[in-house]
Amino acid sequence: MKPVSKYYPLFNHLQTAGKAEVLLTFGEIETLLGRPLPHSATERKNWWSNRDTPAALQAGAWVGAGYHVYTVDMDSKTVVFRKFEAQYNIEQKDGKIVWHQDAIRALRKHMSLTQMEFAEQMGVRRQTVSEWENGVYDPDRSTAKFLELIAKQANFTVPPSEDP
Repeated sequence: MKPVSKYYPLFNHLQTAGKAEVLLTFGEIETLLGRPLPHSATERKNWWSNRDTPAALQAGAWVGAGYHVYTVDMDSKTVVFRKFEAQYNIEQKDGKIVWHQDAIRALRKHMSLTQMEFAEQMGVRRQTVSEWENGVYDPDRSTAKFLELIAKQANFTVPPSEDP
């Protein structure tokens, strides 16, 4: 989220909150933003959805800060944001990541890139990244080696397995 965005103050507040859950009133959010929320925010629950798209600029504030809207109470005019931690099943073989759909998606998310941005970095089409992430097919051997290099540069590591 860019500092010039009108929702940047909310993004910054959540990013620096350091809490698993943050409760804010609509009024507190308006104070953070320095302006009133749009009418749709106070009238329609779906304004508070977690869709991270260019059309939903407001959602980029909380999703970009690592939160999802957990509940919205239109009567009390409160929103509960909860820290979002995606769980990925990343397989390793001989100490190397097996580049299947979850590993690719986790790397892309770790780098905070859209599929289009990740595709540009990889030198492939966005559709190719989508197909990898949806398990249509896996990258070939040379692409897997390139993914290893990118993962290393991005400090992307897989936590050790908790299995005994």
